[in-house]
Amino acid sequence: MPPGNDKRDDDVRFARWDDERRPGALPGQAHAPEGRSAGACPDAGIPSCVTVPAQDSTHLRASDWTRTLAKYRQPRPSRSVFELAVTLVPFVAIWAVAWWMLSISAVLALVLALANAAFLVRLFMIQHDCGHGSFFRDRRLCDWIGRGLGVLTLTPYDVWRRTHAIHHASTGNLDRRGVGDIPTLTVTEYRQKGWLGRALYRLIRNPVFLFGVVPFYTFFLQNRLPVHLMRSGWRYWLSAMATNAAIVLFLSVIVWLGGWDVLLFVFLPTMLLAAIAGMWFFYVQHQFEETSWQHEDAWNVQEAALHGSSHYDLPRILRWITGNIGVHHVHHLACRIPFYRLSEVITDHAILAETRRITLWQSFRCARLHLWDEKHRKLLSFAEARALTLVSPDRT
Repeated sequence: MPPGNDKRDDDVRFARWDDERRPGALPGQAHAPEGRSAGACPDAGIPSCVTVPAQDSTHLRASDWTRTLAKYRQPRPSRSVFELAVTLVPFVAIWAVAWWMLSISAVLALVLALANAAFLVRLFMIQHDCGHGSFFRDRRLCDWIGRGLGVLTLTPYDVWRRTHAIHHASTGNLDRRGVGDIPTLTVTEYRQKGWLGRALYRLIRNPVFLFGVVPFYTFFLQNRLPVHLMRSGWRYWLSAMATNAAIVLFLSVIVWLGGWDVLLFVFLPTMLLAAIAGMWFFYVQHQFEETSWQHEDAWNVQEAALHGSSHYDLPRILRWITGNIGVHHVHHLACRIPFYRLSEVITDHAILAETRRITLWQSFRCARLHLWDEKHRKLLSFAEARALTLVSPDRT
């Protein structure tokens, strides 16, 4: 895999993602090569006061959408407070009831803890919006809410915020893989590997490993250190270590007041199920058959956002739990839109509702896709890639 962790690239290519935007700049300006956006998020440079002329959405290009969607970027403070309250209060209450239920039945406590994973997933989505500065107008308020939620989600906020910015800046770029994405090889790259490299890649892409081992590793182990940002300054070390200290204090209080049973039957089940669910949703958002991958010379951040991200059309209850993150193509086009306004976009623009749409049932097939076929421009299973070899053994 390309390293994707060069400090100079990290500082230069992605610096304008959040606080360093040029006032009044539009995507494609600020020193970007022609046809590209300078920022990680296509709408990063559009000031919230911009009035965008109405256009026929059926004829809009990907770059036009970032301007059209600018009007949805304003958060509504009362709505943000409401969304935080109806997520955090039930989360704490269910944990408290599950804790109490341990004195009656460990099985019932476990069931409640597993159900509470839904609220933890939603808290992570609120933390995600805070990272984009879209939950409140005040950037500092977003950051401190995000840091607090990071203790509950086991995710150091400032570290995650930075790596997630890199993800937005490089999604769909074959030459910028390695940070904030699922390991993905092209058919050619896979064929060029030896038996050990192929075996390791097969292991990584195995659904049992990817949705069983990787979530535990990511949230319980990897998040304890500022991975990918080890040499990027003290801020990320402080974020990781401060979060770790808060988590240790939090868990110590749990064990002191309730014993190890609370940790084993209430805390861990909630965390593990939420981590597995989060990994699945992140996977489906970019790992679908008709996604988009391009090399640097042909890559465009707006095109990658619109065509390389799915519209995961979920049942209503799952849309609520996941904070509309399934409307992922719109989120990548305009990452400053609060999650509770993404449904407005889909309602107002029917063409976006159908773009890269995947239903819940269709999404399960995505777990069988492993390799990017650069010629046919789609993700293939290992079996489909092998069939291509049999048909055209000389193909590169």
